[in-house]
Amino acid sequence: MTDLVFLLLLFFIMASTMSSPNDIKINLPQARAKTTTKQVVAKVSIDNLGVYYVALGKQKPVEINAEDLEMYLAGVQAQDSTMYIALHADQDIAYKEVVRVLDIANEHKMKVVIATKR
Repeated sequence: MTDLVFLLLLFFIMASTMSSPNDIKINLPQARAKTTTKQVVAKVSIDNLGVYYVALGKQKPVEINAEDLEMYLAGVQAQDSTMYIALHADQDIAYKEVVRVLDIANEHKMKVVIATKR
């Protein structure tokens, strides 16, 4: 019985560490709010070097050029106009990079959620 419990514990430890191995390491800014958004479908990430990544749902993030971002987000909005975009931007990047994504979303009437640390 002890062996079974140990094996289950080991399984859950291994499964929890492998839940998001494809995420990009981004140092998010901190916020005081404790609420989270459950319905996030499209994800735009900007790392500390200003490189853009996009992903739909739980897909692996793919690098994209800043010039192609608007066309990509317009395609996402054409699939489902009620989609949310989660913006994961490193706290050390230039503010203009965040504004670029917000402008594109505003132009296409898309909802944006900015990700922060708890």
